[in-house]
Amino acid sequence: MKKSYKIEVDCANCANLMEEAAKKTEGVADCTVSFMTQKMKVEFAEGADVDAVMKNVLSNCKKVESDCEIFF
Repeated sequence: MKKSYKIEVDCANCANLMEEAAKKTEGVADCTVSFMTQKMKVEFAEGADVDAVMKNVLSNCKKVESDCEIFF
């Protein structure tokens, strides 16, 4: 399953750090983050609990970029 989320991030490097953190999160098969469009596209692993995974994604992203936000 793929979903798109609106994000708030300050720079392209921060978006890259968010993407890397999200890809390392359990339950995420793939992720792309666009600084220009302020969007995060997440492909979830088979059978993953989307809400729980996204909470973990946000937590992991906050570790690398404390002022980022994901709206879900």
